[in-house]
Amino acid sequence: MRLIEADFDRLPGLGDTLGADDVFCCLGTTIKKAGTREAFRKVDFTYPVDAATLALERGARQFLLISSLGANPESRVFYNRVKGELEEAIGTLPFVAVHIFRPSMLLGDRVEFRPAEKVGAALMTSLSFLMTGKRRKYRPIEADVVARAMVYAAGQGNQGLHTYESDTIQEMGTHG
Repeated sequence: MRLIEADFDRLPGLGDTLGADDVFCCLGTTIKKAGTREAFRKVDFTYPVDAATLALERGARQFLLISSLGANPESRVFYNRVKGELEEAIGTLPFVAVHIFRPSMLLGDRVEFRPAEKVGAALMTSLSFLMTGKRRKYRPIEADVVARAMVYAAGQGNQGLHTYESDTIQEMGTHG
C-alpha cells in the first residue's frame, strides 16, 4: 500500500500511479468549508467519479466508497441528494464489486475543530441507548470502525453492488 497525494483537478496526469486492485474513496467536505454548493459538489461528486473512472481504466476491480446515511438522489436535502447521485454514478461503473458505506455521524479525532459537530456527537452518543431496532443505524460510529469495515469488505471477494448502513458497518468493523 502507498499514499499518493494528488491535485484532484489534475488526476489524469498521474498516469499509471493510480493502478490498484481496490480503491478506497473517503473524500468529502462540508458545504460550509467548500464555500458554495458548486464547490461542495465538485469535491463530493465530481472528484470521486473522476477517480473511480480513472481507477477503472487503470485496472481496479473494486471501489469502496464512504457515502452518508440518508443518501438519496431524489432527496430535497442538497447534501443527501449529492451523496445519492454519487452512489448512483459509481454503481453504474463496471467494477467487479462496488461497496458503498453509509455511516451515521462519524466520531473520532479531526485535524480541524468543529464545535457544532462536537456538541452533536456528544448528544448523539449520550442518546445512543435509545436507538434500537430500525433506529440502530442512526447511532454515531467511530471512523476507525468504518475503516476496518471497508478493509473487511474488500477482502471478502464479493461481486456486484453492496450498500451497508451504519449498523451493519458497526458489525463488519469488528471483523477488521
